[in-house]
Amino acid sequence: MEIKIKSIHFDATEQLQAFIEKKIAKLEKSFEDIQKVEVQLKVEKPATADNKTVSLSVAVPGNTLFVEKTSDTFEESTDLCVDSMRGQLTKFKEKLRNR
Repeated sequence: MEIKIKSIHFDATEQLQAFIEKKIAKLEKSFEDIQKVEVQLKVEKPATADNKTVSLSVAVPGNTLFVEKTSDTFEESTDLCVDSMRGQLTKFKEKLRNR
């Protein structure tokens, strides 16, 4: 599984990148056949609360699943994205099994 992290208009710290990679690695427990994961980090209007957006794009055979969440910190947004993506991967796996 290949993980790409893009931070838009700022530099992500090593600590943040390590946190994101650790969380995303856990997605393989839900679905083993993940090919590529792209993570985009964005800061919306710097002076407001809930301005950290994380978008998660997961490439699986024949499909791309997408989740975007916004909250107060990148860590919180990442947690929300990973939880939501886990649900999508589980549904996708069920669909494959039913074919």
